[in-house]
Amino acid sequence: MLSYLMFILPALILSIYAQIKVKSTFKRYSQVRSSRGMSGVDVANTILRRNGMSGQVAVEPVAGELSDHYDPTSHKVRLSETVYGSNSIAAIGVAAHEVGHAIQHHESYGPLELRHRIVPITNFASGASFPVLLLGFFLNSLNLIMVGILLFSAVVVFHLVTLPVELNASRRAVAQLSSSGLISGTEVPAVKKVLGAAALTYLAAALSAIATLLYYLMIFAGGDE
Repeated sequence: MLSYLMFILPALILSIYAQIKVKSTFKRYSQVRSSRGMSGVDVANTILRRNGMSGQVAVEPVAGELSDHYDPTSHKVRLSETVYGSNSIAAIGVAAHEVGHAIQHHESYGPLELRHRIVPITNFASGASFPVLLLGFFLNSLNLIMVGILLFSAVVVFHLVTLPVELNASRRAVAQLSSSGLISGTEVPAVKKVLGAAALTYLAAALSAIATLLYYLMIFAGGDE
């Protein structure tokens, strides 16, 4: 148990920090009105229109806080209630980020396409890896433990693929907002802070998954005391 905490503690601390950071940063810039005064939905539709996608991707509200996402199966950008109708810096940054994913999909961006393909595998692996590992430990079966490790490795791959997808969507968001004049030059740093805070959560998730995988490998190698 102590050895596991040594592996996971840094990632756990980063995860807690990331959650606090994203909420505090979003709250701070939710109170700062953008210079153009456009709402999240208006910004999303404007960027889609500039990229020739207004008839291909719909923008709709979704319940919840920070529940914003792009659904590639229905081609819809779903914005949370605090983003959809808000004209804050935080809202338009998040809206542009989700449209960034839609643009990635439209352009068949490699890492996004890979993430879409491995989602079914990841869903199965995330649910099956721990029971298989637990059974392997209970039966003292190295073969079952290795199967569990291989399954969990798929989860790690998913998190690693997610990082460039999210970072690229944020870069696209800032570029689209700047080039279209939806934000001024002085507002760019604020948008980057909002999106940068969100990126920390994905980094923390990836590090946590890697740390857990390393712990499993250590057990398999017989290094756990």
